[in-house]
Amino acid sequence: MFSSRKVSLLLALGMIIAAGIFARAAERGHSSPNQKPGNFGYGEVATPEQIAGWDIDVRGDDGAGLPLGRGTVERGSLVFAEQCAACHGTFGEGEGRFPKLVGGAGTLRNDRPELTIGSYWPFAPTLWDYINRAMPMGTPHTLSADDVYALTAYILNLNELVPKEFVADRASLPKVKMPNRDNFIWTDPRPDTAAKPCMNACADPASVKITTTAEGKHLTPRTTGPLDTMQPK
Repeated sequence: MFSSRKVSLLLALGMIIAAGIFARAAERGHSSPNQKPGNFGYGEVATPEQIAGWDIDVRGDDGAGLPLGRGTVERGSLVFAEQCAACHGTFGEGEGRFPKLVGGAGTLRNDRPELTIGSYWPFAPTLWDYINRAMPMGTPHTLSADDVYALTAYILNLNELVPKEFVADRASLPKVKMPNRDNFIWTDPRPDTAAKPCMNACADPASVKITTTAEGKHLTPRTTGPLDTMQPK
């Protein structure tokens, strides 16, 4: 009959042997032609086509990442009626609790601002990006690039930001100046986000001073109703 000491020794020996086997397997890698020595023996190297399938982000200021394609306002009205109107209303006015896409100009400083594409959105190219990656709700990535361009053109036209003759594409969208673009803060002035990592001879935390805050800049509207009593005066 084995004693507890012998059982412990056997378990330890088994763990050492298993660790050696896994280490050698990791060094050898897998026999797949897509793998290189030094991996952990599973998976395979992503192909350029697979990487391209995930690389779909679009930059706002210059539209970098927008694909080839084009869409008209007229075509956008048809796609919108079929794919978007059930949630966002026939003309972007919103249905039920789904958000409005149109209107809200001049309301951002109100107690209850209307955040729409026309009143709040900073860049036209990122409107294409959002529709492409997230809409329609429940079936994203089902629209063609042309239809996404058409929807973008139609929504911008509903907000009176482009004429009915506007054609959205990778060249025209970055040229659309959104009304609220200049009211976004693109740099974070807080010292803790701008500071470089420090491993030695670091500055005394007591010497760090906050030079700016959001207070007094009307960035967050006061709420109305019973919560008013809880707001700072």
